[in-house]
Amino acid sequence: MAEPQHPNQDASAAAPEAAPRPESPSHLFWAMTTLALQGFGGVLAVVQRELVEKRRWLSKKEFVEDWAVAQILPGPNVVNLSLMIGARHFGWRGAVAALGGMLVFPLIVVLLLAAAFASVADHPSAQAALRGMGAVAAGLITATGLKLIGALKGHPLGRAACAGLALLVFVTIALWRWPLAGVLLGLGSVACVWTYVQLGRLENAAGGKP
Repeated sequence: MAEPQHPNQDASAAAPEAAPRPESPSHLFWAMTTLALQGFGGVLAVVQRELVEKRRWLSKKEFVEDWAVAQILPGPNVVNLSLMIGARHFGWRGAVAALGGMLVFPLIVVLLLAAAFASVADHPSAQAALRGMGAVAAGLITATGLKLIGALKGHPLGRAACAGLALLVFVTIALWRWPLAGVLLGLGSVACVWTYVQLGRLENAAGGKP
């Protein structure tokens, strides 16, 4: 005779697995420290790999949305993102822990490297190495952007409009040399208002269905 099942057994078995998250502020501190110590040059690529692919604290869509907000806020993008993640999970304690992880040990490393680099800064080999690292950083950022394109699949504007906005941003900054603040305020505002209007249209269309 089969044993009776508890009514909550099926519900617990069907419940979705909880998304990974930082275990404590100290865990968040060391995670951000590890992230920051890898972020030489192509920091966007490192942040995306650590938070989305490795730790899975954010989905691709969440990362794109949070990174967009971090870019609009004043200050370094990755620091803004770390503050947002820390505050989301542990309030002000998480924000302080994330900020400390981003700054404490990297600051020590930067000071040591600056002191060591001062003696060879004018050497042609050192300058050539920096130019080479710049090319690597550009490649990392480009590759990360291509990997995150999939997050725009369900965007209200559609892929064509998103691609057009991205191309326009590239042209205005890389070719026309417009200031970043002006591009963010101009094209960013247009994209936000356009998306807001499109969301309203989609909601009205969904509400009008029988």
